[in-house]
Amino acid sequence: MNTATLRTQPLARRLADFFELCKPRVNTLIVFTAMIGMFLATPGFPPMARFIVASLGIALVAGAAAAINCLVERTVDAHMARTRGRATARGTASAAETLTLSMLMGGAGLWLLHVFINDLTLWLTLATFLGYAVIYTVILKPATPMNIVIGGASGAMPPVLGWTAMTGSIGVEPLALFLIIFLWTPPHFWALACYRREEYARAGLPMLPVTHGVGFTCQHILLYTVMMAAASLIPVSLGMSGGVYLALVVVLDLGFLLLAAALVRHYSDVLARLTFRYSILYLTLLFAALFLDRLF
Repeated sequence: MNTATLRTQPLARRLADFFELCKPRVNTLIVFTAMIGMFLATPGFPPMARFIVASLGIALVAGAAAAINCLVERTVDAHMARTRGRATARGTASAAETLTLSMLMGGAGLWLLHVFINDLTLWLTLATFLGYAVIYTVILKPATPMNIVIGGASGAMPPVLGWTAMTGSIGVEPLALFLIIFLWTPPHFWALACYRREEYARAGLPMLPVTHGVGFTCQHILLYTVMMAAASLIPVSLGMSGGVYLALVVVLDLGFLLLAAALVRHYSDVLARLTFRYSILYLTLLFAALFLDRLF
C-alpha cells in the first residue's frame, strides 16, 4: 500500500491498527504479572497512585516493544495465518508511522517511570524493551532454535519491574517469580510452534519443531514443564505464600504436566493447541493464586 493510500485512512482506523500492533491481549498478562509483583512487594495494598502510574508506564513500554516486534517481523508475519492480519504485514501501517508512535509511547512510559517511580525501574524496563525488541526479535529469533529460551528473559521481567516500582530494590522474591515465567516461556511457545510448524518453516524461522522435529520439541516441553513446576513451589519455601497458593498451584502444575506428558506419548496438533491455551490459563491463575493467598 502506498503512502497516499495510507494517508486517506481515517485517523481512528490507523490508531486502532496501531493498538492491535501493541498486542493488547499479550500485554494484559504482562501488566497483570507486574501488578502482582507490586502487591507482593508491599504490606497491605500498594499506594494506589504509584500502583496506577507504574502499571501505565510498564504497559506503554511493553506496547511499544510489541509494535516494534511487528514492524521488524512484517515480512515474516505476512506468511503466517496467525499474524498476516497485522497492519504492518498488510501494509496498512507504514514503517515510519509505526516507529514514530512506538517511540512516543515507549518514551512516555519511561518518562512516567523516571519522574514518578524510580530510576531502577526505568532502566530495567528499558533493558526489557531492548531485550525483546532488539536482542530477541532482530538477533535471536532468526538465528537459533533456542531463541525463545534466551529471549524469554525479557518476558519474565514484569513481576521484577512491579517489585522494584514499589521498593526501589531487587530481592530474591521477585527473582523467584522471574524464574517461574522464564521456565514457563519455552513450553508455552514451543506448543504453539509445534502446531504452527509449517508456517514457521515457510517463514524461514528456525523454531525448534522446524529444526529438530516435533518429538524432540515435546521432550523439551516436558523437561521445562517439570522445572517450571518445581520453580512454582519456591514462593512457598520463601514464605511469600502459603496454603491457598500451594493447593492451587499443585493442581495447575498437575494439569500442565499431564498435557506435556501426553504430547510426548501421543502428539497431535489438537493437543499442542490445547497445551498452548492451557499455558496461558496456567500463568494467569498462578499469579492470581499468589494474590488470593495474600488476601487470605
